[in-house]
Amino acid sequence: MPQPDSQQTLEQQIIETIRQDGPLPLDRYMNLCLAHPEHGYYMSRDPFGRGGDFTTAPEISQMFGELIGIWCVSSWQTLQAPDPFHLVELGPGRGTLMADLLRAAKVMPGFHDSVRVHMVETSPVLRALQEKTLAATGLSTTWHHDISSLPQEPTIFIGNEFFDALPVQQIQKSEAGWHERVVGLGEDAKLQVGLASDRVPEAIVPDWARDGEAGDITEFSPARADYAMHLAKHVAECGGAMLLIDYGHTRPGTGDTLQAVSQHNPVDILHEPGECDLTAHVDFAALEACFKDAGLATYGPVTQSRFLAGMGIAERMEMLTKRGGARERMKIAEAARRLVAGTEMGHLFKVLIATHKDMPAPQPFAQMEKEAKR
Repeated sequence: MPQPDSQQTLEQQIIETIRQDGPLPLDRYMNLCLAHPEHGYYMSRDPFGRGGDFTTAPEISQMFGELIGIWCVSSWQTLQAPDPFHLVELGPGRGTLMADLLRAAKVMPGFHDSVRVHMVETSPVLRALQEKTLAATGLSTTWHHDISSLPQEPTIFIGNEFFDALPVQQIQKSEAGWHERVVGLGEDAKLQVGLASDRVPEAIVPDWARDGEAGDITEFSPARADYAMHLAKHVAECGGAMLLIDYGHTRPGTGDTLQAVSQHNPVDILHEPGECDLTAHVDFAALEACFKDAGLATYGPVTQSRFLAGMGIAERMEMLTKRGGARERMKIAEAARRLVAGTEMGHLFKVLIATHKDMPAPQPFAQMEKEAKR
């Protein structure tokens, strides 16, 4: 990228880069929009909640984090309660999930004494919010830019809406073959999406897409695969488990899922680069394959609705509603509906768990296996 001018917007810098070096692959464009040191979307703002651009499950209800806390306690016990062990959240947002998780886990004797809390976060703005949120837990927290600096000891990883923000590449089939989708300049010198002139090597095209028709778009993410392999290597060598929750699909297929959101509304992916959130659906089959290749055991993916039901969201909702009045009961019921309803987050979001090969089945899958045998 050319030497940036501090007075230029990210869009102006991208246009100048394209003029000098040619069109940008979509994954590079996405990475610049989200992670540019000065203008990246996550580098300079709190994007969550009503005043931001989107709302995540931990911000909808404390029940979400509390049930994940129960899962962490159960997994720690299944791991034979190692002391110490490391609890790592990937892309922790405001820190709400970790705070709710730790509060719920406090009821288990020994958990807080054994846990070492780590947050993997690149945004200075969000890190400051996380520090404020977690101050009340009374536990020390260590921040990391990536997972390479984590201790080599038993680890439980949590990732909620993490992989959807890692860059994706896209290829599109023309009559002449497959070409990479890129961001270039139109006749009006504005950004536009088009196809690279050169065909991509046949080896890049997934087997399931090779019989596609002209116009078909295939999406994949080397960045996600690389991150997944690093996570899997850590769990395989050190012991532990990971719980990943994101929106996406369980089977690969053609289609363009790259999307942009601003103030809770969809916008064009080229709209105000660096000012809008960019995400793409997670290919859970690809993640699962990475984990299995590393020798991990995998469970799921299942819908968020099924996972939360298995972890006891109905029982937790009943417990909370006993404490409040009619208005509070309505708020709790509405929050639960947003988390589990098929028309809300319940079916679009999936849950994938991966564990060390020697670890027994985690919850809620252990209970599911027992029920299936009855």
